[in-house]
Amino acid sequence: MNTAASEVSAEKVRQFDGKVAVVTGGSRGLGREIVRSFAREGAAVVIASRKLDSCNSLAQEVSESYGVESFPFACNVSDWADCDALVEAVYSRFGRIDVLVNNAGLSPRYPSLEEVSEALFDKVINLNLRGPFRLGALIGTRMSKGEGGCIVNIGSIEAIRPGAAALPYAAAKSGLHTLTEGFAQAFGPNVRVNTVQPGAFLTDIADGWPDGMREEMESKVALRRVGDPKEIVGSVLYLASDASSYCTGAILRIDGGWV
Repeated sequence: MNTAASEVSAEKVRQFDGKVAVVTGGSRGLGREIVRSFAREGAAVVIASRKLDSCNSLAQEVSESYGVESFPFACNVSDWADCDALVEAVYSRFGRIDVLVNNAGLSPRYPSLEEVSEALFDKVINLNLRGPFRLGALIGTRMSKGEGGCIVNIGSIEAIRPGAAALPYAAAKSGLHTLTEGFAQAFGPNVRVNTVQPGAFLTDIADGWPDGMREEMESKVALRRVGDPKEIVGSVLYLASDASSYCTGAILRIDGGWV
């Protein structure tokens, strides 16, 4: 087979050719793999994160590897004005957003529940819940008035299996479930909104896990291991594609069978 012809053929069948995908927290961890997966499938990718240098590096990588347009953008999702600026910048550059992946998140460690400060609590809620609300509201509204689109929220198993070590985070992710169903109703039928609910994954965050934490988590899942970041991308692509055309307001667990 002619190699050049086969490459052209492969490009023609990329399922997100001509689409624009925005991924928050896109420069590291699960977000990084999600950006790569959309770029590999032909989408122009917007890589939004607080650290612009990391966004620039990934943008160059995916553009060179997959021949797609990439747009790095510095954005603190917990900041209302930053969310507004991101939306305006993307629409100004591309004129559309087809997929929003609300991935940015954090769960700082704290010594005890009574020592959770007001500042820490607000920081966790703002990034994990307020940011996705603002971006979902702005982008979902524009999608619904235009050609439609998909919003994929990245939740957490903590939302339904909360523990004392990450309770503000668990509460925020539980709130994300409410946003998912509410936005699905508000922006349907042109916009579908779903959540992927990951368990434990070996991202760079795992480097800070205390001794024994990985083994403890692995003992709680049917597959007896934590996930590789590449194992999240299939679910995100599914929910963002026509393969899930009758799926909205849903929560899809990708947790290895957490009990």
